[in-house]
Amino acid sequence: MRGKRRAPRPRIPWRSPWTPLACLAGALATGAIAVLGGLAKDVVLIVDGERQEVRSFAASVRELLADQGVPLDAGDLVRPGEQAPLADGVRIEVRRARPLTLTVDGHTSRRVVTATTVHDALAELDLATVDGSLSTPRYEPVPLSGMELTFYTRRRVVIVAEGSRREVSTTGRTVRQVLRSAGVDVGPGRQVSPPPRTFPEDGAVITVLPPRTLPVQQAVMGLDWDALARCLSGGDPAAYNPGGPYYGLYQFSLPMWQLVGGAGLPNAWPAEEQTYRAQLLYQRFAGRWEGQWPSCGAHLFG
Repeated sequence: MRGKRRAPRPRIPWRSPWTPLACLAGALATGAIAVLGGLAKDVVLIVDGERQEVRSFAASVRELLADQGVPLDAGDLVRPGEQAPLADGVRIEVRRARPLTLTVDGHTSRRVVTATTVHDALAELDLATVDGSLSTPRYEPVPLSGMELTFYTRRRVVIVAEGSRREVSTTGRTVRQVLRSAGVDVGPGRQVSPPPRTFPEDGAVITVLPPRTLPVQQAVMGLDWDALARCLSGGDPAAYNPGGPYYGLYQFSLPMWQLVGGAGLPNAWPAEEQTYRAQLLYQRFAGRWEGQWPSCGAHLFG
């Protein structure tokens, strides 16, 4: 009796003539992936403070920035430099240049910074530790288009007014602002030196003279007041003689100083004010100088 026919055996895939080619192709692809993976670098890119992680096959920092669409202009800061080779794990920082119109104590200059905030811009300009007032808050960003920044440093000035002399700290832009902040009255007729609109430099002496309501005769102004002052006080406006006491260039006693409208102490005032009051005193006594300056009065006449 005849037996049943056996079913044909299934073909074994790896016995296919294409199997070696498929295996070779797979091996090559795997090797290529491994090689390319070894060439890729993972880097950190920070542009104007914004951070991103990037995988790149670029050979240099310049190529990476070009691939990422980061343009560079003159003045931009790149660390490490554009020509540096790109290494795995490197941190690349780009800060783009920003134009700044900087005015410090009234002097304006054009500067370029790469800082992204006003605070950092001041640090870049060596002004971060300088005390003063700013036109813009320090936390404000500096836009790429640039900005104007006005900075007034803190200064110390001396105010001579109302018969007293005092030193004040100020960031005022003008003499007028300094006096207003100090509560000094600058009413009609008062003479201010330097002029109210000028900038008060560090160490400046600001003088506010009281109104001069009484005129001085031309003949009295023509006398030799410098010679009298040299004889009485050595020409020192701050002179003080405790024997009287007597004060200033012309050795005023307080009653005589007040008689001609003087305020405070005579030697607190500049020479100009002391001379004006001395001339008024001369006029008040109709030229009888002997009672006021018995030892030196003759010097008025050379």
